[in-house]
Amino acid sequence: MTTLHMTVGDREQLREETLQFVSNAEEQNSDDRHVLQFGTYDDLVSHLTPLRLSLIQTIAKTRPTSMREAARLVDRDISDVHSDLKQLEVLGILSLKEGGPSGTVQPVVSFDHIEMHIDYSLLDDRDADSAPASV
Repeated sequence: MTTLHMTVGDREQLREETLQFVSNAEEQNSDDRHVLQFGTYDDLVSHLTPLRLSLIQTIAKTRPTSMREAARLVDRDISDVHSDLKQLEVLGILSLKEGGPSGTVQPVVSFDHIEMHIDYSLLDDRDADSAPASV
């Protein structure tokens, strides 16, 4: 199984955790470790909207041969799907393979699982100092 690990949180902390994660993966001799980092939860939800997640899942399940077929499968406008596919390609979540039937571009998801690790602080560091103690 190939898993895409998405992490959200403090960039420096994520950097350290990712280095440890990669080190552990190398010790396990695994080439199937892929990590995508987002600095904040807002970054994650702006890039991975419910429509985009549905599109990713549909492509992984049905393996459409073109962008147009992918748009038809999710019942969306081709221009919107094209834009989403380009953004997802930039993020490394999928690839767009040229040379499909009749010169089409085929979206390909090379992961079969996405795992999200979210560090969502309820208090900013400055808030933690002034927070009332609980009794």
